Order: sequence, then C-alpha cells, then structure tokens
Amino acid sequence: MKKIKILFMGTPEFSVPILEALVQNYEVIGVVTQPDKPVGRKQVLTPSSVKMASAQYNLPIFQPVSLRKEYQEILSLQPDMIVTCAYGQFLPKEVLDFPQYGCINVHASLLPAYRGGSPIHKAIIDGSSKTGISIMYMNEKMDQGDILAQQEVIIEMNDTKGTLSAKLSHIGAKLLIETLPKIIDGSIKPQKQKEENATFAYNITREEEKLDFHKSTLALYNQIRGMNPDPIAYTTLDGKILKVYQARIGNKIFVNHEDGAIVSIYKDGIGVSTNDGEIILEEIQLEGKKRCLVKDFLNGVSKEELLKKVLK
Repeated sequence: MKKIKILFMGTPEFSVPILEALVQNYEVIGVVTQPDKPVGRKQVLTPSSVKMASAQYNLPIFQPVSLRKEYQEILSLQPDMIVTCAYGQFLPKEVLDFPQYGCINVHASLLPAYRGGSPIHKAIIDGSSKTGISIMYMNEKMDQGDILAQQEVIIEMNDTKGTLSAKLSHIGAKLLIETLPKIIDGSIKPQKQKEENATFAYNITREEEKLDFHKSTLALYNQIRGMNPDPIAYTTLDGKILKVYQARIGNKIFVNHEDGAIVSIYKDGIGVSTNDGEIILEEIQLEGKKRCLVKDFLNGVSKEELLKKVLK
C-alpha cells in the first residue's frame, strides 16, 4: 500500500487515542491543536491533551488562533490526508481542498444525529439508548459530509460523559484504522446523510448546566451523568453554587413537598424532591469547599437544618 503523509487535528483527551492509532500505523507529519488555555482558579496556561500526547512522539505542533487565517505553514507540509477529531475550529476551503485523499473526521455520534460540539453530552442527557462513531468526509458545513463508516455503541444506564467518551474514542480509533485503507484504495462508497433525520448538539451553555427540579427524576439523573466530568451540573444551596457530580434515582414519591426540597438524609446521599419522585445526590462540591462524597459532607452539617433547605 502507498505510504501517505497524514496531518492530524484534535484537541481534547477524546482525540488522543485517534492520534496514537495514526502514529502506530501511518506517517503523521504534524499535529494541529487549539492554543494553550488558562485553567482553574489560578488560570494556569495549560496545553491541550493532544499537544501533550504529540510531544511524546516529537511531532511538529501547530496552534493557530484562527485556522482560517493561519493555514499556509500547515499546508507547506504537503499532507496527503488530513484527519480531524474534536479539533474545535472549522477548516477553510483552502485546507479542505488540499489533500489528495481528502479531510476525514471522526465524530462521536451516528450522524446525522447530534451534529455539533457536544454529541456525547447530549446523547446521555436526552436519554438515548445508543450512539456511536461516524467516520466521514469533511465539507464546509458542520458535520454534514458523506459517511464512510459507522459503528453503534450502547449507552449503559450508569454511563457518564466520561465513561462513554473513553469507549467511543477507542472504538473510533479502531474504526478509523479499518477504514483508511479503503479510502486510499478507493474501495469505499461514501453515503450521503439524510438531512431530514438531522439533530444537533451545540456546545453546552451555562443555563443548560443548571438543574431544574421541576423536571422528572430520570431527566435530572441523565443531566447529571451527561455533564460528568465536564462541565458539571449544578444547583444552589443557600445562595451558593452546589456542583453535583454523581447521583442515583430514589424510589420515594413526595406529594406535599416543593420541587427541590431536601426530603431525605441517607448514609451516603441527600434525597431531593423532583417533579415525580426523588433524586439522591451522592457526590457534590459546595462553593468554596472541596469536592467530596455526600457521606463525608454530612459529617459536618446539621441534618435537621439540612431537611429545611430547598435547592434552587
């Protein structure tokens, strides 16, 4: 098989297994990732997961602020193919049209479902029973290129955004390596996406992170796990932000309680009244405090006073 030069574009941890699979099977001539970003309370300038992985392989790294304006140096590498995975910027036409074998994207959904930047979050939040990986040609529109290969993945009831991301990234890496030879030898037949079936997964907003206890217990459970480990669902307790990392569905129904009222104290959880039952918070972080299990949080508070509180 002809040896081809591949340029990789990606940013988060999800993209790392894709990069590693390419390095093990092809000649990766460079990596494009997002610029370092300030992280945490101290706003420490931090490289992307892909940048850190690329450094281990001594690969040339490019971090354009705007790829639309800063692509000439990248194209000077003369890539035969560009592979992207959760890069975070649109590719200009000049880049899309350059490689002999096209620009290939690894997307974490069964397209045309969940086009956009948060397909894993939204699949869990929506309570979907399955999702998957799509290998596709890229064009100038968001996730609308022709499909080259897909693989379905079941979403388990205990999956979080983190666990599902890990599954999908490794499946995506394997599927990509199986698909690339067929692209190179021309034996694969791309399939048009059915526009009438398209749904969208735009980036999560701050408003979408907030828990609304007027919703059903299942909807709240899905929201919490769909935002773990990022961006983390939250509510407020006495005016302070309360992040909720983990919860479970309770089996009680509270008829005369306000939605959001703390109604039960368990050894390992705090029961909160919902539209149709109870959600039990298991792991939390109160503003100004460290993340902890609820069983540890309960050691330092009055349970009687806590049962008078309402999360809003």
